[in-house]
Amino acid sequence: MQKKFVKNLALILFLNFLVKPFWILGVDRQVQNVVGPEEYGFYTAILSFSFLFFIFLDLGITNFNNRNIAQNTQLLRKHFAGIGSLKLLLGIVYAIVIFGIGLLWGYRGRELYLLAWVGFNQFLLSFILYLRSNISGLLLFKTDSFLSILDRLLMIIIVGTLIWTGLLSINFTIETFVYSQTVAYSITALIALIAVLKKTGRLSLNWNPAFFMVIIKKSLPYALLVLLMSFYNRIDPVLIRKLLPLETGDYQAGVYAQAFRLLDAGQNFAFLFAVLLLPLFSKMIKDGKSVTELVKLAFSILVTGALIIAISTGFYSTEIMSLMYGHFGTETSAEFALRISQSSIILTILMFSFVAISSNYIFGTLLTANKSLKALNIVAFIGLIANIAVNLILIPKLMAVGSAWASLFAQGGTAILQVILAKNIFKMKTDYSLITRFALLIILMITSGFILKQWTFVNWYWSISILLFGGLILAFALKLLNLKELLRILKEDG
Repeated sequence: MQKKFVKNLALILFLNFLVKPFWILGVDRQVQNVVGPEEYGFYTAILSFSFLFFIFLDLGITNFNNRNIAQNTQLLRKHFAGIGSLKLLLGIVYAIVIFGIGLLWGYRGRELYLLAWVGFNQFLLSFILYLRSNISGLLLFKTDSFLSILDRLLMIIIVGTLIWTGLLSINFTIETFVYSQTVAYSITALIALIAVLKKTGRLSLNWNPAFFMVIIKKSLPYALLVLLMSFYNRIDPVLIRKLLPLETGDYQAGVYAQAFRLLDAGQNFAFLFAVLLLPLFSKMIKDGKSVTELVKLAFSILVTGALIIAISTGFYSTEIMSLMYGHFGTETSAEFALRISQSSIILTILMFSFVAISSNYIFGTLLTANKSLKALNIVAFIGLIANIAVNLILIPKLMAVGSAWASLFAQGGTAILQVILAKNIFKMKTDYSLITRFALLIILMITSGFILKQWTFVNWYWSISILLFGGLILAFALKLLNLKELLRILKEDG
């Protein structure tokens, strides 16, 4: 299983490194530069609002299905028609929920119009994730790797053409951006459906209420977990916009989005670990095999990378934000400097949240595979309460920066609790050697960062490159990334 994990991780990371950084740092960033921080903040708040209720599109079915198909591949043909039909029904439920709660929240006019399109895109995304859960459940990771980048690749082509070539001579708005996403998701969903149909052999709907109830009952513990996690992961821009005056709220949500874009990029890559690990953990647990070595391997790779990126980004956050975003419209130099300063602070905080999120993707996935959902739901509920409480206290005082602190507090707390849970459930021994090596990496990188910041004669591009590559070398030297071990795994049979 370690060999399968490493080989397919290499493939999926390679494909995603080719596409997603260009999408997030190139195209998506340029969209915000074109439409401005207020318009993009308005879109971010609506998007985050739609994410809060994403669970009504899924009810935990995707996670349940991934685990179930990995352990019982023969059920794919039997379950596909029924679950596919259920997904369509849930799409209607989701639409009713987001519009009903949106009206109660105070959304009107353009807000509801954008919410309708964003909500439809969420339905398409949910359907894609369900289709991919069947493919990864069958351990067809090459196909899943291709599908993991297809929607972004299509959006690069569509949005890039619109904002850089001017071929269609249209006024690019945030609505144009959302329409482009609809086209890309639709094509991806169609291709993913064809890939699944090659395994099931037919396309049919099966309206079986009794079957629906069985699946929903089995999935509900997953559903509650996803609902709670969605709230404490996505509620920040919604609260920023609600707790601050309207124009200030849109602007601050846009400032938050500038920094969150890089966290989102990191989360996309960390999520790939969960996609690979869930079926592998599920199968190993069913077969009675120890998961300890795979957990250590995945944790070392992902958290080491997250730490190197977080520390490097923290030292050069202002330079990074200044590089990514320019003046907008009639913005003065002082206003631009303030926006960049806020985003830089937020970026530093959020990238350390990324370290905690990376740990959560490892241990949360392990606990999900083990069906330790009651404990996970309690942890997620604690994270939600912590996030909302800190947001309510800090947003009025620190605006978007306060929301970043709330994210770090919630993510860090849940990470610690998940590690403790996994350690107790799986009887894992504390690896003091691993902890010591992580501590040395942090100390040496922070020391190096302070030294490099004093080298004013060196361009910051070179300084951050030295820090990043130096961190990578340290990781190999400390055997947090063990090349010999990776090669040994790859040479193993099976």
